[in-house]
Amino acid sequence: MFERLREANPNPTTELNYSSSFELLIAVILSAQATDVGVNKATDKLYPVANTPQTIADLGVDGLKQYIKTIGLFNAKANNVIKTCQMLLELHDGEVPRDRASLEALAGVGRKTANVVLNTAFGEPTMAVDTHIFRLGNRTGLAKGKTPLAVEKGLVKNIPAEFLRDAHHWLILHGRYTCVARKPRCGSCIIEDLCSFKQKTELEQS
Repeated sequence: MFERLREANPNPTTELNYSSSFELLIAVILSAQATDVGVNKATDKLYPVANTPQTIADLGVDGLKQYIKTIGLFNAKANNVIKTCQMLLELHDGEVPRDRASLEALAGVGRKTANVVLNTAFGEPTMAVDTHIFRLGNRTGLAKGKTPLAVEKGLVKNIPAEFLRDAHHWLILHGRYTCVARKPRCGSCIIEDLCSFKQKTELEQS
C-alpha cells in the first residue's frame, strides 16, 4: 500500500503554507474545522506582517482577528493563538518546543496538532488522525478503531517504519482527494485492490 503511495508521491507534505515551525504551529491551530485553503488565505496576509511569537502577541486579540476573521471559530482561535504566543515567549524563549507534553500544554493545541508539528516541522514518525485518516484507517482495514487515538495507535503499529514519517501526508491527501467521505473514487484508487472496504463496488456504481 505505502510503496504505491510513495511511488505516486515521493515527497508528500502539508498543504498549509509555512516557512518556519512557528508558522506551521499557528496554521495548524487555525486549521481546526477549517480548510487548508481558507487558512492559507488568512496567513498569506498575516505572516508578512507578523510571523513570530512576539509580533503576533503585539497585535493583540483584536488585531489578530482582523487577519483571521474569514476562518471559522476565529474568536476562540484568536484568543488561543495570542495565549500560545505568550506561552512560547515566557516558557520557551520564543521557540516551538519539540516534545509532545510542552506542545500539548499550549493553548489550542491538542494531540492531533502536536502530532502534525512533531511530524512536519521536526520529522518525527507521528500520526495525526483527522477525519480523513480516521476514515481511511477504518475503511482500508489498516487500523480499525472507534476513536482517533485507537486508529492512531493502530497505524503507528501497522505501518512499516520506513513509511511512517510520510504516512500522515499520504493518507490525508488520499482521503482528501480519492477516498472521500460520501462517494469514494474507488475506480481511480491506486490501492483499491488492497482495501477491505466492502461497499466500494456499490459506491462505484452509484
